[in-house]
Amino acid sequence: MDIRSAFRAGLVLAAFGLAGPLPAQVPAGPEEIAAYQGLHRAAHAGDVAEIRRLIASGAAPDARDGRQRTPLLVACHARQREAMRALVAGKADPKAVDAQNYDCITIAAVADDVPTLETAIAIGGDPRQITSPYQGTALIAAAHLGHDGVVKTLIGARAPLDHVNNLHWTALIEAVILGNGGARHVETVRLLVEAGARRDLADREGRTPLDHARSRGYAAMVTLLAR
Repeated sequence: MDIRSAFRAGLVLAAFGLAGPLPAQVPAGPEEIAAYQGLHRAAHAGDVAEIRRLIASGAAPDARDGRQRTPLLVACHARQREAMRALVAGKADPKAVDAQNYDCITIAAVADDVPTLETAIAIGGDPRQITSPYQGTALIAAAHLGHDGVVKTLIGARAPLDHVNNLHWTALIEAVILGNGGARHVETVRLLVEAGARRDLADREGRTPLDHARSRGYAAMVTLLAR
């Protein structure tokens, strides 16, 4: 989740009486990158030969930086897909999470990065993994942002369609209430509905995705959800 998305979601949370700081995924900043050594540095740079050399020399493949990012998570943020493969070949945990409980699959989903997502799945990441401080999934995060290509990929990878996070929201609910009603969010709703996502699952107030779409005047979503 980027800063703009976090701000928009924060406004919605406040409207539901759930105001508070909204944790966002945090890639390494310039100072952190400059300070990286060893596998973290090689992962960010995509230096596969150095990754292999360091692991062969005994470097811990799941070492952590100050925000609990492993080299794999650093490579994922940096879209260094061959580095990701090399790290997992060296026994890095493909399901590792950072301090905010984000894994590589969710990082790629939020970044709208289908190639990195596909790599994360191929190397052993789990699309069903419960992630984030909201105990959600990568699919919920992607639906929230209207990342329709990511949603399609995750559905194809058998991500859970109807997981309910600790805000009591599903991917379908988030696509409506945290989206903008635009083309990509409409396509996200279509993909979820056609994959069989339940339209009757309601939020804590008993409001379904259709109820929310109607209240917002999202006509295209209403048509999809009212079928």
